[in-house]
Amino acid sequence: MKVSARNVFHGKVSAITAGAVNSEVELTTDGGHKLVAIVTQASVRELGLAPGKPAFALVKASWVMLLTDDAGVRLSARNRLRGTVSKLVPGAINTDVVLTLPGGSQVHAVITSEAVRELELKEGSPATALIKASHVVLGVAG
Repeated sequence: MKVSARNVFHGKVSAITAGAVNSEVELTTDGGHKLVAIVTQASVRELGLAPGKPAFALVKASWVMLLTDDAGVRLSARNRLRGTVSKLVPGAINTDVVLTLPGGSQVHAVITSEAVRELELKEGSPATALIKASHVVLGVAG
C-alpha cells in the first residue's frame, strides 16, 4: 500500500458506537495508542469493521495540530497524542514536525514555520498532536 498521508497507524478496532448516520470507531494502534474516527454507517458495513478487526488509520500531516501546553485547555479534538519532538524539517513557509510517542510511534505535523517559532518547538520539546476524529480515514487490507 502506498499513500500520500504521512501518518499511517496500524491496529485493531477496539470499539464502535453507532449513530443515526455516522459511527464513532476507536482504533487501538499496535503501539497502544487510541485513535477515534467518525465514519459513515455505510463505511462501517463496507469495510466490515467490528471490534478486534485489523484496520489502519490515515491522517494527513497538514491535518495535525500541535499544542505545547495543554494544562486546562479544553478542545473538541478527540485525539490527543502526547510525545516529544524528535525532528524538525524546516522550510520557507512550513515545517515538518516529527513527534515521537511513548513506544516509538511517530506523528508528522506540517505547520507553519512561524508557529514553530511561536511554540518554541525544538528537538526534545514535549508536545501534543491534536487530530479531529473527522480527519481520521480508516481502511482495511484486501
